[in-house]
Amino acid sequence: MTQLERIARYEALLNRVAAAAKALDAALDEFEAVQPLSRALDAYYGGADWRADLADDEAGRLPRDLPRGVLSEDAAYDALTENRRLWERLRALAGEAEHTEHGTPEHGTL
Repeated sequence: MTQLERIARYEALLNRVAAAAKALDAALDEFEAVQPLSRALDAYYGGADWRADLADDEAGRLPRDLPRGVLSEDAAYDALTENRRLWERLRALAGEAEHTEHGTPEHGTL
């Protein structure tokens, strides 16, 4: 690899890493912002209000055009499970970064 090819290669790597970091930062901002909403959903799901709402839905007492995905057991469960999975992934990444130089695994290798 020539010097110019090497510089071009690492310039491309720099741009990709910088773009990924910027996108992750924005995604983490959004993820952090929805955590109170996730806790509210978790408290509702399976609770007395949810069970009453589900019973009314099953009895046909709710408007037909009302979006009711939250009353399906799968939708809320899946969203809450995915939220927990992402927290676990973040913890694992943080633990990995704690033990590496510059917060990146295998610093200096490609």
